[in-house]
Amino acid sequence: MPILYSFKRCPYAMRARMALYLSKTVVELREVSLRNKPQSMLKISPKGTVPVLLFDDGRVIDESIEIIEWCIKEKKDIFKDTLNKDQELFAEDAIMLFDEKFKFHLDRYKYATRYKDVDEISHRESCVEILKTMEKKISNKKFFYTNNVNKIDICILPFIRQFRIANPEWFDHHNEFPKIQKWLDNFLKSSLLKDIMVSHKVWKKDNLAIFFPTNL
Repeated sequence: MPILYSFKRCPYAMRARMALYLSKTVVELREVSLRNKPQSMLKISPKGTVPVLLFDDGRVIDESIEIIEWCIKEKKDIFKDTLNKDQELFAEDAIMLFDEKFKFHLDRYKYATRYKDVDEISHRESCVEILKTMEKKISNKKFFYTNNVNKIDICILPFIRQFRIANPEWFDHHNEFPKIQKWLDNFLKSSLLKDIMVSHKVWKKDNLAIFFPTNL
């Protein structure tokens, strides 16, 4: 059985857990403390970030996108709806945009005190500009393109969730991206989010194994 090193609130770990959940891939879940990372994790992934997926044969995947791609390859029916070529291309570009730019500005908005000489409002506005771009492409369905979750949803929504957490009142009353707000709200109310956000004690070597997903 694969072992997944994870941290509940990390958006990268969240999207990896969603992919594993949707693909019905059972793993041993090891919740880590980012302040005291286990040596067993650092030994197989020295960069020290989550998620890290360790297979029985010793293979390691320590990038969330690669875990998602592995789930898609191994479990071809992970997503119920097939996107057309234009939708797929936009989804891949959007995921890259969030990984490379939105996350950069999000960190400097949400955690401004960690950075020197940072104008948190300007970084918030940079995030808003990206959300406005997404607003032009999003459908009126439950998720970004359809009524079922897809790759673009699990990759991007954890970051928008964090963006809202920085100032929920401001986010909820902002009027430039209403469909994005609805999209996030559907996600926040979903059983998917509830099931992948179960709290676990920090893993220690002698702990009993915790298996995820627990409802299979």
